[in-house]
Amino acid sequence: MPYAPADAHIHFALHPDHHSGVIATTSGPTADAARSHLQDLGWRSTSPTTMVLARIDREEPYYAATAAEQLHRYGFTVDIAPDLQEEIDTEWTWGNYPFPWCTREEVREVSAEAQRIHDDIAEGRLFIHLHAEDGHTTVAVGSYATGVRRHVRLHGENHLRQVVARFDHEAEAVADFQRLYSVAVRPGPAPLTDLERTVRQVLRGQRPAGHSADSIATAPAAPPVAALGEHEQFLTSFLEGNPRWEKYRTWRDETTIVSHESLTVRAEFDHEARHRTDTAWSMAEYNGPVGERLWHATLTAGTPIPLIRGLLEHLDTPSPARAGEPHEPLRDAGWHPASHPAWTTWRAPNRTIALDHVPHATDDRWVLYGGEDLDRAAWAIRLSAGVGHDVLTQLAGTAAALAEPPPAPARRATLVSQLPATAPQPRGRVR
Repeated sequence: MPYAPADAHIHFALHPDHHSGVIATTSGPTADAARSHLQDLGWRSTSPTTMVLARIDREEPYYAATAAEQLHRYGFTVDIAPDLQEEIDTEWTWGNYPFPWCTREEVREVSAEAQRIHDDIAEGRLFIHLHAEDGHTTVAVGSYATGVRRHVRLHGENHLRQVVARFDHEAEAVADFQRLYSVAVRPGPAPLTDLERTVRQVLRGQRPAGHSADSIATAPAAPPVAALGEHEQFLTSFLEGNPRWEKYRTWRDETTIVSHESLTVRAEFDHEARHRTDTAWSMAEYNGPVGERLWHATLTAGTPIPLIRGLLEHLDTPSPARAGEPHEPLRDAGWHPASHPAWTTWRAPNRTIALDHVPHATDDRWVLYGGEDLDRAAWAIRLSAGVGHDVLTQLAGTAAALAEPPPAPARRATLVSQLPATAPQPRGRVR
């Protein structure tokens, strides 16, 4: 089947911070078409011109070669860096592989299935109920959102994770798992392996911890965090300077509620919140004094004061709505989006603050947080569906002002080699 001309260039190279990971750099008028195709093949965007492939089966060079061949066949201009080409030409084998009878193609099929399970868990399609340690590996039981016999028991980690049993009912799957592993059973998913953690960091555009000898010199700046007691002081000063807000205490001494005179906005402050994951503030806006709740938000104990002040002041006297999307202040400040199947992350150039947008979520549709990883965020602001673009734009502008981008590092030119017409004979090497 003939294809329309594709005026774009794609350069493939090894990831500088993650061995076996691959980066694709796109340019040209039809680069979006190439990026769309790479997205379908499992690549994830880390900037407007780059995409990354990181897998727990460490087969990135193989799949990068497959992607390069397909793009070349579609008419795109493709080249591959020499060091990546060497990885493609080298046929890796796993040391101490537990299924020695498998051919190389069968090993790749097992790893590909493990990758699919990993992606299903990471992207929320497979929910893990329980896990346990079984000797030197991990077992778990979980449920897919849809499908026949969608409740599964898993065995293994990383490239060896497999579905070993399927069930018609969740209760049956959980009971069988508890019968098999008894006191070793723990709630929820198991902690991420080092490889899983690294892969997720790379896919989010982050630099894995300890990636190089100069990691201390290039470590990201610490995110801004409110000091202990700073929220208390802010609440007192805010109420003194904003007479349209009324304060009253509830029957719980540790809680203060402030309500706007319009009776459409309300905030609750927990004086006992101390840990970075504790919810210190809860806010909500209503459709009239006795109307339904339009949206709600929670802010943890480390949230910087400028974000809280800006949010409350905007709710007190809303600024004129700006045309466009809430992330425009971030784009103007040099933040770049990284797209994933279920969400988009906007990250500051110095990686101190990020904004996640999960279009299909209800409670946490927008999450603004400090740090590189939401699982270990220094603070977080979670906003539900229904929040106005004016509120989001105000928060985005304040966040952009808090995060100052570092100087752009000098970039070194990378030598490239054209995609060969025929692949050379592979060489063997053990992982």
